[in-house]
Amino acid sequence: MAEKRPPAVLGSATIATIAREVGVSSATVSKVLNGRSDVAAGTRARVEASLERNRYRRRARRSSGAGQVDLMFHEFGSDWALEIIRGVEAVCTPREVNVVLSQLGGGRRPPQSWVDSVIARRPLGVLLVMCNLTDQQRQQLRRQSIPVVVIDTDSASVASVPAVGSNNWNGGLLATRHLLELGHRRIAMISGPRDVLCARARTAGFRCAHEELGVPIDAELIRHGNFHVDAGYTHGIELLSRPDRPTAIFAGSDLQALGVLRAARQLGLDVPDDLSVVGYDNLPVSAWIGPALTTVNQPLRDMAGTATRMLLDLARGNALPTSRIDLVAELVIRESTASPPRP
Repeated sequence: MAEKRPPAVLGSATIATIAREVGVSSATVSKVLNGRSDVAAGTRARVEASLERNRYRRRARRSSGAGQVDLMFHEFGSDWALEIIRGVEAVCTPREVNVVLSQLGGGRRPPQSWVDSVIARRPLGVLLVMCNLTDQQRQQLRRQSIPVVVIDTDSASVASVPAVGSNNWNGGLLATRHLLELGHRRIAMISGPRDVLCARARTAGFRCAHEELGVPIDAELIRHGNFHVDAGYTHGIELLSRPDRPTAIFAGSDLQALGVLRAARQLGLDVPDDLSVVGYDNLPVSAWIGPALTTVNQPLRDMAGTATRMLLDLARGNALPTSRIDLVAELVIRESTASPPRP
């Protein structure tokens, strides 16, 4: 029977220890620790496994407050992303911390090359927006004492990764309850992608509001978009061209609501006399379009600011009182909703 090895003591393993166990040189282990890309994938995986097994940790770095934060988006280019950026900069600028922007073009997992470049830059920390890391990538950054905080996570939270979001379930409930209280009974929803946590939570709130009043849901009125204008327009045309069209649409995002408003105009429908529309996010544009949009205020700047403060606390070596914070979502009633038209 193989000899049982005692558990590793935190910090007791050395680079030489790891190298002997894996059967590689100390230089190879150093390359993996420093995020170098010139290590074969199989060798990297074995070294990573040994580092984790032996609970190898670098000595925590001390931050003077200067440096940079890496801010990675699943995608940007919209007012939604700008609100996040403004919230991060509001915290970083007074502290003389630079913000480095990256984006995945709609993807949800950063490539290994990006993680390697982060390790080479050694920023104070990483903020991820609507995306997350693999277990191996998280371990790599943790060993480098590079903290990670997620803003509006795209999937179920990982306990070891702090996250900041808003109460999307309650936001969906408030939006739908408002339409039901106005008297609407055929309400469509254009949600976000099926695999995104906040979209699923908003849809769950939509369903719960109907259940509260015992109002049945027509499954054909629930659509899944991408949170952008094009999805709101495409699904809006389809829904509003039905002979039994809905009298209200919960668009799931302000951008999708803009697409719905365009579809309604194209079909000769007046908002709110013929159709009520509710968005989500409360982007600045929502108050200026005609009609002004009823929407759910998602405190994007506050979410970003809270996440940034958490990240900088971690960079200073401070423990967080909680690893998950959900800010309050509130309904903002404007001009795009009214009672349904009489038959």
